[in-house]
Amino acid sequence: MKLLCSWSGGKDSCYALLKLQQKPTVLLNALNENGEMSRSHGLSKAVLHAQADALGASIHFISATWNDYTTKFIDKLKTLSNQYELTDAVFGDIDIESHREWEEKVCKEANIKCNLPLWQQERRKLVTEMIDAGIVAMIVSCNDHLGQDFLGRIINEETIALLDAKGVDICGENGEFHTVVLDCPLFHTPIDVITGEKMSNGTGYHFIELFLKEE
Repeated sequence: MKLLCSWSGGKDSCYALLKLQQKPTVLLNALNENGEMSRSHGLSKAVLHAQADALGASIHFISATWNDYTTKFIDKLKTLSNQYELTDAVFGDIDIESHREWEEKVCKEANIKCNLPLWQQERRKLVTEMIDAGIVAMIVSCNDHLGQDFLGRIINEETIALLDAKGVDICGENGEFHTVVLDCPLFHTPIDVITGEKMSNGTGYHFIELFLKEE
């Protein structure tokens, strides 16, 4: 298997990769239209490169608006498929049907197999498995309902209880929050970060700045 991972930098794409028990050949991440930060998660390219280095994989990017996202993703997937002779791609979606249909569509265009190892699994089981497997993930963006107090929290039993109390999906599948993986069994070394300012983007979402800790 020569594998591409649709890599958000967060827990779900990481655990999907871990479930396949296969090291990725290449990661593909989607940046915002300015090409500065990842979509939804708000991660810098420096942090994403550090994750790729820890995985021993190459990372590539697309920069897109939501309007041209699909076209650019397919074009990049085709290019990478040819470049790396890819056979498979893996995605971290759990049960949003429109996402599954989209992923199967883009993989078909690139003539590679679509893998969704987390598909339709029970939420609490998934999160518990992630923690038990050694995935260390920090909340880096969240909506107004959760608020900035959740930024910087590590996904653990305490955080799960707080998410439950807020009445949100504990996997954040509906976009309530997003995470960054700082360590996992696939990493050669943990990602050491320093948290900075907590910010709002003015559209109901909050982000925390992350900087790589200098040695």
